[in-house]
Amino acid sequence: MKMPGIEQNDRAMKLDLERIVFIGRTYDEYISMFDLNIEDLQGKRILDCPSGACSFTAAAVRQGIDVMACDIAYEYAADDLQRKGIHDVAHAMEQMAQAAEQYEWGFFGDIDGLRAHRLQALRDCSVHRREEPHRYVHATLPSLPFEDGEFDVVLSAHFLFMYGDRLDEAFHRNTLVELLRVAKEEVRIFPLIDLAGKRPPQVDIVIEQAKHLGCEVQERTVPYEFMRGGNTMLYIKKK
Repeated sequence: MKMPGIEQNDRAMKLDLERIVFIGRTYDEYISMFDLNIEDLQGKRILDCPSGACSFTAAAVRQGIDVMACDIAYEYAADDLQRKGIHDVAHAMEQMAQAAEQYEWGFFGDIDGLRAHRLQALRDCSVHRREEPHRYVHATLPSLPFEDGEFDVVLSAHFLFMYGDRLDEAFHRNTLVELLRVAKEEVRIFPLIDLAGKRPPQVDIVIEQAKHLGCEVQERTVPYEFMRGGNTMLYIKKK
């Protein structure tokens, strides 16, 4: 999920629906972004956080994988988010068409292919959320409503590092600790660039913190690149 900003009221951090950009990635994108082998995930519990309009949970569950999705946006109904997502995809395509040279189009082919992926992810996520709402949990990082080690693998895409100008060092540190808390085996974070396509300082801060916490950390090149330079993920293995 992409967030331009969040407001805090007396009860908690509550997102105004109009301030959400509800756009997601497809299952195929997740497999490439995180360099996943679906057979390796059989018998494991997976958390997608934050998951937004991504369809990884829907597609993986249909293949027998136990996946949960959580996002701050899930306090809103699936129908409301789907309507918002359709509008957001249309707006995003207009912007990307004007800056097409900033992207690598090998995965999608062209803007029409990208639009198809974004709409498919939105549809699949929305349908599955209505079918199995218990798999879609409202949560606000850096706090998650899950037990210690509840998931074998935690996947986190297009959130940490991307908003380094809005989410400070403390937020990144606290979020890493929380993702590691609920992960039994590993955490994977993609990509390692911000919205300007640059590597933000928070990447190295998170790497050093993970090592300090006793984790094995690797930067891995993955077979997915849409934003130029965005073809690496952080692989954090708990010992």
